[in-house]
Amino acid sequence: MRLGGQVYPERQDPESWVDAVRKAGFRAAVCPVNHEADGALIRAYRDAAAANDIFIAEVGAWSNPISADPEVRRQAMEYCAKQLALAEEIGAGCCVNIAGSRGEQWDGPHPDNFSDETFDLIVETVRGIIDQVNPSRTFFTLETMPWTYPDSADTYLALLRAIDRPAFAVHLDPVNMISSPRTYYRNGEMIRDFIAKLGPYIKNCHAKDIKLAGKLTVHLDEVLPGTGALDYRTFLTELGKLGPDTPLIIEHLATEQDYAAAAAFIRGTASELGISL
Repeated sequence: MRLGGQVYPERQDPESWVDAVRKAGFRAAVCPVNHEADGALIRAYRDAAAANDIFIAEVGAWSNPISADPEVRRQAMEYCAKQLALAEEIGAGCCVNIAGSRGEQWDGPHPDNFSDETFDLIVETVRGIIDQVNPSRTFFTLETMPWTYPDSADTYLALLRAIDRPAFAVHLDPVNMISSPRTYYRNGEMIRDFIAKLGPYIKNCHAKDIKLAGKLTVHLDEVLPGTGALDYRTFLTELGKLGPDTPLIIEHLATEQDYAAAAAFIRGTASELGISL
């Protein structure tokens, strides 16, 4: 397993980026450029990562390719294809987006998000993005989310079968699948079930944490790893059964100090379990 997270390089160049990743003690990282970068710069980052045993885990393609607005949808699909092509060129493990939303908030809830029509639209959309690029080394993935597909192991399996493309794979964010107290208190079971069903297809994972508040109605907050209820012992144990280069990327923290604290907690837990990061 390879731990990664946000880094804070002194300058925006490959050497400074490598120094920041190594200073943080990470062996995985998020892609430091987007598709608009010069080809020579993309290759320089790719070569710097390879020379320093840094795995570029993901290229983000954050957008809404299932938007009800045709122009927003068109632009998002174009952006996803360009970011997927970047992932292929830079040697990233995957390109990741969420499926999107039928509402105005690109990553928000909408009553149509779980309809059969939306499922079919996601299938059509992902096929279109992959078929435009035809990657041979990287994968297009959808981050699990609480209010759109895929929101569980079974809905991810259904999408894998329906999309039917070798370049479509799995991105695991267990916190994003915790949307009820029942799952909150049994999230270790959810993690084991997900990895048992989808382990061979998992290309990247996110590390966060979650805390249930004691006020009505159900209120869940994302928190720093180690300060919530995510069963990290189960999470790391199950991820440890996958390939040795499976990346685990810490995200959504505010400062370099927060990332260091999260990494220290994850490393400490992994050490107790005899798992190498």
